[in-house]
Amino acid sequence: MATTNKHMMYVVECSDGSYYTGYTNNLEKRLAAHNAGKGAKYTKPRLPVQCIYAEAFHTKQEAMSAEYHFKQLSKKQKIDYIAAWSEKSEITKEFNA
Repeated sequence: MATTNKHMMYVVECSDGSYYTGYTNNLEKRLAAHNAGKGAKYTKPRLPVQCIYAEAFHTKQEAMSAEYHFKQLSKKQKIDYIAAWSEKSEITKEFNA
């Protein structure tokens, strides 16, 4: 699968409509962990989660920097960011199919 062993910044939407942003090098495995209640303390009571955005980077540092900067945005800015880029992200389309 194209999402394995890449440095990824991803965003999931929780069942309550909130967003969780994280880093992984295996998106499929990370999403399975979230939905099994083992992914993060934040997402555990807000299951299920759905990947709404993912972006690959060349290095872990770049992905984690993107994660940090995304977390600084307001909810509206996050929605706008995802809307602007979601059409370009094949990974997001793959997980929303």
